[in-house]
Amino acid sequence: MASSHSMTNNLPHLTHPDGSPIRALVVDDEPSLSELMSMGLRMAGWAVAVAADGPEAVKLAREFRPDVLVLDVMLPGFDGVELLGRIRSFAPEVPALFLTAKDAVQDRITGLAAGGDDYVTKPFSMEEVLLRLHRLVQRSGVAAMDTAELVVGDLVLNVDTREVSRGGEEIVLTATQFELLRYLMENPKRVVSKAQILDRVWNYDFGGQANIVELYISYLRKKIEANHSPMIHTVRGAGYVIKPAE
Repeated sequence: MASSHSMTNNLPHLTHPDGSPIRALVVDDEPSLSELMSMGLRMAGWAVAVAADGPEAVKLAREFRPDVLVLDVMLPGFDGVELLGRIRSFAPEVPALFLTAKDAVQDRITGLAAGGDDYVTKPFSMEEVLLRLHRLVQRSGVAAMDTAELVVGDLVLNVDTREVSRGGEEIVLTATQFELLRYLMENPKRVVSKAQILDRVWNYDFGGQANIVELYISYLRKKIEANHSPMIHTVRGAGYVIKPAE
C-alpha cells in the first residue's frame, strides 16, 4: 500500500487567496467511507464537514459554505440529486462530485443532468477523488494556486513544467531524480532522513533500502553541482539537507 501522504504528493496545495483552507462537504451514509474521504482531504490541507443524510447536509452547507461538494447519489432523507438542487438554491456556483454505485449508469446520467460536475464510481481510489476535486476547485476559481516554482539559491524547480535550472542553465532530471530534488527543495535548510525520503519519493516503509537514497543523492549532486558549489549536504547519522551555496 502506498504511504498515507503519497496521495497528496503530486497535487498542488490549494488554498483561498487569503490562505484559508478550501472547504469540502462530504455527504455519505457510510461512516467508513466518509472517514476515509475526510482523512484524505485533511491531509491535503482542506477543511472538511461530513453529513450522513440530505437534511443534515443542507443545514451544514448553509453554515459551512463549502467550496466543493462530494455527494453520494443514494442517500437517506432525499437523494444526492435532490440535495444538490437544494444546496444550489442558495449556493448556485458550488461544484459537485457524485459518488455512484459501480453499475448504476443511470445514476451517473441523472447526476450529471442535474448539474453534477463530475462523478466517480465505487469502489474508488482516494487518489482519483482528490485529483478530481482539485480539478473542480481549480476550475471554479475559488483557489489561489501555490507558486509553481521552488527556489533555493540559484537553483529553480518548476513544479508544473518540471523544468530545473541552476544559474540559468537547464538541468535534465529523470522523474525520480525530479521528485527527490523537489522534496529536498520543499524543505530547504531542513535535514530530511533517508526514511522520510524513501517514504516520500519511493513510498516504501523504511526497511534496508537506504542505499537507493544514497545512490540517487549522488546522481543529483553530479547534475546539480557540476561546475557549481555544493548545495546538497550529508548530515551524518541524520540525513540530507539542501541549502543555498555559500
